[in-house]
Amino acid sequence: MGREKILETIRMFEEENLDIRTITMGISLLDCIDSDGEKCREKIYNKIVDNAGGLVQAAAQIEEEYGIPITNKRVSVTPISLIAGASGEKDLVPFAKTLDKAAKEIGIDFIGGFSALVEKGFTQSDLNLIRSIPKALAQTERVCSSVNVGSTKAGINMNAVKVMGEIIRETAEETADAHGFGCGKLVVFANSVGDNPFMAGAYHGIGEHDVVIHVGISGPGVVKRAIEKVKGEPLDIVADTIKKAAFMITRMGQLVGNLASKKLDVPFGIVDLSLAPTPAIGDSVGEILEEFGLGVVGTHGTTAALAVLNDAVKKGGAMACSHIGGLSGSFIPVSEDHRMIDAAEKGQITLDKLEAMTAICSVGLDMIAIPGDTPAATISAIIADEAAIGVQNHKTTAVRIIPAIGLKQGESVEFGGLLGSAPVMPVHKESSEDFIKRGGRIPAPIHSFKN
Repeated sequence: MGREKILETIRMFEEENLDIRTITMGISLLDCIDSDGEKCREKIYNKIVDNAGGLVQAAAQIEEEYGIPITNKRVSVTPISLIAGASGEKDLVPFAKTLDKAAKEIGIDFIGGFSALVEKGFTQSDLNLIRSIPKALAQTERVCSSVNVGSTKAGINMNAVKVMGEIIRETAEETADAHGFGCGKLVVFANSVGDNPFMAGAYHGIGEHDVVIHVGISGPGVVKRAIEKVKGEPLDIVADTIKKAAFMITRMGQLVGNLASKKLDVPFGIVDLSLAPTPAIGDSVGEILEEFGLGVVGTHGTTAALAVLNDAVKKGGAMACSHIGGLSGSFIPVSEDHRMIDAAEKGQITLDKLEAMTAICSVGLDMIAIPGDTPAATISAIIADEAAIGVQNHKTTAVRIIPAIGLKQGESVEFGGLLGSAPVMPVHKESSEDFIKRGGRIPAPIHSFKN
């Protein structure tokens, strides 16, 4: 690497908030299945600690040796609904507590995989896990949960959509002392993926290696600085500029993944190309979109600008690394992006606009606070809309929404750290209850049949 490239990379770290957002170790728990719940949980704890015990130290060594900031160290595991079923236990909170205990022992930030895949129907274990989510997230610190309710091949399980609206409300009430923050650790997906390194939606897919390392990059500040250099230029020039920036960011992600793989002696999986913002000034996807020439993120043209950004990041990243995966889209979490927060507070971006933006990015309704008295059926209807976008467009979509217990529209809830703060955004007041009560399954779209 030439002197100019080295200096440019150092500047990215120091001035443009460039970091590796996460190193995530995926661990299969399939060999932990046991008809005795206690034995199963003991196997789970031991396998996580044995395999991921050196993860934090390896990340620290990479940071020290190469000067690359690594913000989060995480673990994802096989969906617990698949592991706990043989035990016959109905209350799966003890499994969540085992995950939390292991996470604390190895010093990681979060552990994902208290999850169920129910896009077509439920097993009894799926239902047991889903019903355990509220207490599991209230009684643990580092456990994250996800439920996949739809896919392009299967359609949308509207019975699951109905239940998840209720579960989100229950989770908010269980964590009411923190204005429903438990919901910040819960994601509802359509077309979820098993190699996603980002929380709260990470789990370890059954087609993955027994143990694997995935990397989630970041770099909104780098992309924004690159666009600043082509102010007023045509959008194809802007796209090319973004591709070059994404290439450099992704090469760094691949380097870190390979280094971690060697240090931990496990296979390297994928680099997730997602641009992940933080509340810090200069680390905002909203700022990038405004740099395109938009007066404010959320105004007309926002969705088109996001399409240019998302496509260019993927093209640049794909040239830099053969193994890309995860979500690989631009994240627009309201609470974690200071420009999104500002726009939401002023009513310049709404749930409806965020839903439209979901047609482009993977997680369009992310870390959004809504009034604490929002009915479960309304939450279910919001999930259904997002799932429909994903299912119809062959893409991952997700909802991470927080009924802010005790708060109303116009107030704000503080989450702290990378999770930031969120203004309580309005929802439509007209009822969707009769629609959600129908249940059943929305059939897969005709274009899903490609066999």
